[in-house]
Amino acid sequence: MNKSFEWKQSQGAGIRQLRLALVTLLAAAMLLISACSNADNSFKNNKNATGATNSASAAPTAPASDVPAVLNYGFIGSNELNVPGGAEGWGLYKGIIQEELKKYGITEVKLTAFPNGPDQTESLISGRLDFGSLGDTPAIIAYASGAKTRLISQPAARQIGYLIGKKNGPKTLKDLEGQTISIQKGSFMHRYVVGLLQEAGVTDYKLVHMLTPDATAALARGDVAAMTNTGVPALKQIDEGFVHLDDASTHPNLLGTSVTVVSEAYLAKFPDFPKVWNEAREKALADLKQHEAEYYEFLAKINKTTPELAKQIFPISDIIETAFSDDGLALLEGTKGFLVKEGLAKKDFNISDWQLQ
Repeated sequence: MNKSFEWKQSQGAGIRQLRLALVTLLAAAMLLISACSNADNSFKNNKNATGATNSASAAPTAPASDVPAVLNYGFIGSNELNVPGGAEGWGLYKGIIQEELKKYGITEVKLTAFPNGPDQTESLISGRLDFGSLGDTPAIIAYASGAKTRLISQPAARQIGYLIGKKNGPKTLKDLEGQTISIQKGSFMHRYVVGLLQEAGVTDYKLVHMLTPDATAALARGDVAAMTNTGVPALKQIDEGFVHLDDASTHPNLLGTSVTVVSEAYLAKFPDFPKVWNEAREKALADLKQHEAEYYEFLAKINKTTPELAKQIFPISDIIETAFSDDGLALLEGTKGFLVKEGLAKKDFNISDWQLQ
């Protein structure tokens, strides 16, 4: 009886151990299958996100979930097409840039035109804009005042300011002694006219801030002796008999440059944005060069002029092909130094600390 009982008890224990071993083996097999499945899905997801399993380091990261679908972009100068000129404007007009941005989850580029750079920088600082293209002077002044922006490109480095005198008024720069001149405070034209008068030895003058429409009317009435202007509007004034006192084409150190800056708040959401934007811009520029005649017609439309005059004022050769150039950065450094010296920029800084490459 005892031996039989002991054998049955031993047999029961063996069966229980066998069952336990089988359950353990089955669980291990299920875990192995699950791990293989997850690894396979991970491979597929990585391949879908990058296009190739080994290409992640060669391209910007896949779109992050916190990249906003709408990108808010500011530029200078309103027109019926609501786009800027240059490679950026062409790329947006033709949809080239939008197609590139869609790859990163951006489904809409909302464009806002501004009358001048200081107004645009205020919107950038307040968060209404994510980034914008504008003249170098207001962008530098804003950064020196504490604006949390980063410089991501310098699209053009040959912006020409004009100084236009009233009819039957001053004929030379010396004639501006004791006179009132209209400028757009904080713009690259402000920097141009102050530097110009310094070079000419004119020290007794008064500057008043006016936007172009108001300044044009004031000049016509004779309320100001001269005003600053650019491009097509300046040439139209000269054709109408106003005096061409000077322009920056004969003063290389007083040429303006345009810059593109992005808020640090937006960079926190999309760190790869500078690379993505500049690559999209380069694609737009390559397309622009294949359609020169159409590009000048596009410029003529947004500037309300002729393609011939657009080609004269905005030649494609003035567009910088890469994000930055040595000549452009040298001009930017000179402008920054001038603004600091004149007290227009609150503090000095290194351009390299502002610049993202």
